[in-house]
Amino acid sequence: MAATSLVIPLQHSSCLLSFRRSPILTKKALVPVGFEARNNHIQCNNIRSVWQGNEKRRGEAVVAAAKKKRNQSPERCAAEGVMIGGGETEAIPMMPERIKVVILMACMMCLCNADRVVMSVAVVPLAEKLAWSSSFLGVVQSSFLWGYIFSSVIGGALVDRYGGKRVLALGVALWSLATILTPWAATHSTLSLLCVRTFFGLAQGVALPSMTTILSRWFPTDERASAVGISMAGFHMGNVAGLLLAPLLLSSIGISGPFILFASLGLLWTSSWSTGVTNNPQDSPFITGSELSLIQAGKPVDPPTNPDPPVRLLFSKMPTWAIIIANVTNNWGYFVLLSWMPVYFQTVFNVNLKQAAWFSAVPWAAMAVTSYYAGAASDFMIRTGHSVTFVRKVMQSIGFMGPGLSLLCLNYAKTPTCAAVFMTLALSLSSFSQAGFLLNMQDIAPQYAGFLHGISNCVGTFAAILSTIGTGYFVQWLGSFQAFLTLTAVLYFATTVFWIVFATGERVF
Repeated sequence: MAATSLVIPLQHSSCLLSFRRSPILTKKALVPVGFEARNNHIQCNNIRSVWQGNEKRRGEAVVAAAKKKRNQSPERCAAEGVMIGGGETEAIPMMPERIKVVILMACMMCLCNADRVVMSVAVVPLAEKLAWSSSFLGVVQSSFLWGYIFSSVIGGALVDRYGGKRVLALGVALWSLATILTPWAATHSTLSLLCVRTFFGLAQGVALPSMTTILSRWFPTDERASAVGISMAGFHMGNVAGLLLAPLLLSSIGISGPFILFASLGLLWTSSWSTGVTNNPQDSPFITGSELSLIQAGKPVDPPTNPDPPVRLLFSKMPTWAIIIANVTNNWGYFVLLSWMPVYFQTVFNVNLKQAAWFSAVPWAAMAVTSYYAGAASDFMIRTGHSVTFVRKVMQSIGFMGPGLSLLCLNYAKTPTCAAVFMTLALSLSSFSQAGFLLNMQDIAPQYAGFLHGISNCVGTFAAILSTIGTGYFVQWLGSFQAFLTLTAVLYFATTVFWIVFATGERVF
């Protein structure tokens, strides 16, 4: 019996690792986050047999567990809290490793968008100080996209070849450097500002391809939409943080204040990411065997990736074009609202900069919430038996028809509060696109998802440049935003029809 008591911790170390307190409480804690607790994650019947004193079953389980542990590396045993050597047990993780990955990813996406939107706020006092016209203000706003359009394809290909960890770490470090240089460039010359913002966009092009690739490796298929939803919720909260903090820091510290803050946070994130995450879950020294099995069991096995993506073949299929056109429309509408929302409230309703920031922040906060629920709804529909094709078409249709109708109604808003309501509806419903075309890249081409994302994002970024600059010219020419909002709504409706006809959730490549 003495020998038996010594090996019980070995038998159930992975169980105790995940559920030291209570399996019921742990399940309740995980479900609201969007990752359902699984019965196969823990062999509860083994635990029950120990405490009930079933000696026969306990002996058999001990032998099986010992054989399994002998084949594992020392790092894996340490990660699972196995008794090693003289009987010491490693520290027990407080949460699954894939949850840590998605939290870090959400923080990165928050910083990504906060760094973008700070310029949308700072450009208002800069335009007044430097006497920029509405058309030139659009050129300054779009300069970020000049670099972004090129790095999307390159970044996507690099992610497919080398994984997202190193590519993403380098990208965040470089765009944080560009962020901290922005106020210096603005005071030096307009040309310097345009060059720094172009470099900023060049570094940010790796963010979305890295996100989709890493999350597809760390999450099973029926949790992937929730993981993307949480990450994109962080992305949209970056708008809120930038819109609310930037005016306060601008008024108290000056133009350099918000840029220094978010650049410093980006460098801090880079150090945490570099030491705490791996490209693939099987390479992590911290993941438990049960979590690794859960991830691998929930994903199809892909053949080794061809280093050279079949470009001609990719462009020969209509599902590829459905993704590209959806990305074009999404970026067109998204960057119009992102770049011009503070200016819209200030010029149309004559509110000051701080009030415009508050009216602009509310829609992004609502979008962050709906991002999670859109992903959770998508995963639920797949788990309950709906085809991936059906789910992607439903989610994308909501993500485009909703914003289109909301923008048409925005033309008739008479107060800033009413306008904020319609903008909130437009952005909240557009978050359903994340469970549509954004996930569809992994559906149809899991081997080349990074490259496909880069290609579609490149074309979409070109559309974003046209819409950002075009809004400025339309406003200067016609004196209102109404015509451009109507054009954007029509584009949403037409793309919805194309998506329903040609999109698929089945693997094509």
